[in-house]
Amino acid sequence: MAEEELYDLVIPPGVPRSVIRDIIGKYDVELVDSPQRLSFANMDGDMRNLLAFRGKLDVIQKAEKDMVTQVKDFIGSD
Repeated sequence: MAEEELYDLVIPPGVPRSVIRDIIGKYDVELVDSPQRLSFANMDGDMRNLLAFRGKLDVIQKAEKDMVTQVKDFIGSD
């Protein structure tokens, strides 16, 4: 039996810990390190380990929408 493919949702730096905890509590995701190449400012090309949620595609898509909504609510943006 083949395993279902898992996907990573990279968590942008600055996302509040409360949002990360909430997403982990609501969805079947795992918090993992995800090496990412940066391409901005003086860090162009640097590799950094960023946090990511790992899970099935449909779950990751729901978690992403929820994370964006919660971050917008946190900063008071429309």
